[in-house]
Parts: sequence; C-alpha cells; structure tokens
Amino acid sequence: MDVTGILKVKSETQQVSEKFKKREFVITDNSSQYPQHISFQLTQDKCSIIDQYNVGDELKVHFNLRGREWTNPQGEVKYFNSLEAWRIEGGNSGSGNATASSASMNDVAATFTAASQEDDLPF
Repeated sequence: MDVTGILKVKSETQQVSEKFKKREFVITDNSSQYPQHISFQLTQDKCSIIDQYNVGDELKVHFNLRGREWTNPQGEVKYFNSLEAWRIEGGNSGSGNATASSASMNDVAATFTAASQEDDLPF
C-alpha cells in the first residue's frame, strides 16, 4: 500500500529496548475533502530513511498495515493498529530525491480498501 502527502511531523528515533528502536512521522493527505493527518512508524534499520526529508516535502510512503491483540491486567482485550513504513520516495515539491530506501517484504501486506472519496464525514 502507499499514500502521498506532505510531511508534517518528523520525530526523533526512540530506543524502546536494547533490541528495538522506532521513529514516527506524520504526513498530511489532501486528496479528499478533509485533510487526513496520517501517523507512520519506522522500525530498526529503517529509522533513518526519513532523515533526508524536511517538513513540507511531498512524500510517497509505502507501508504495511499491522494489527495486534493485547490483554490488559484486568483481562480486557484491546486491539491496536499501526502503519509500518518500509519505503519513502520524494515527490514533486521539496527535496525531489529519488527512492530513499527499500526493504524486502517477508510477509504479505494486508489488503485494505480505502473509504469512498465522496464520503463527506470529517473522520
């Protein structure tokens, strides 16, 4: 899956544990009536692929949709989703850089159907 938008936020890399690090960034997708601010996550060796881009640059982000189940100490089951970016390409405005990085996909991306562009709901 991929989406194109303007880089809005670029966070620093967080060392979550000795063996795991992540970095988050947000792009704004203006392709529909209401702008969508979409948060992505980079992990491990991919944390640096956003380095060459600046806030305001147009990016094409290739990502996998991930979902997890977690049971809290009270026994309640919670579900979490994340958008794990694995490749970033520069767009027309901004840095104009070519492909920043790519990674082999060891598992198949989840199939995701976007909501209709004609939907006028603000969320």
